[in-house]
Amino acid sequence: MALTKPKKIPRYRRNKPEIRKVDKGIIHIRASFNNTIITVTNVLGCVISWSSAGACGFKGPKKGSAFAAQKATENVIRMVVINRATVLITGCGKGRDAALRVIHQNYIPIHAVLDVTPTPHNGCRPPVKRRI
Repeated sequence: MALTKPKKIPRYRRNKPEIRKVDKGIIHIRASFNNTIITVTNVLGCVISWSSAGACGFKGPKKGSAFAAQKATENVIRMVVINRATVLITGCGKGRDAALRVIHQNYIPIHAVLDVTPTPHNGCRPPVKRRI
């Protein structure tokens, strides 16, 4: 049997992003000191689109910057049309405000903004202090 060559995809159809429409969605922003990850889900929690500062091409300490979070949020929002969004913010990095600002600038109607950063209520018992 002869091997057949795979068909070439025309140049105009290669990198065309697929835009998905969602009536109600949840935008998760996880802003750490090292990176910012933005995920868009529907109400059931199924991921529709996601992006991060590292996926946008930023490397090293630049991933934790506000500009990197801004670009990552723009990449996510370009793929999705949301009629009503709830924003859940986790973490204390520089990308928190920048990502929220981009969402607001792109005219996505925000229903609620919630900070769901986990905070310990005096957590675990610390180790015994070392005596020398």
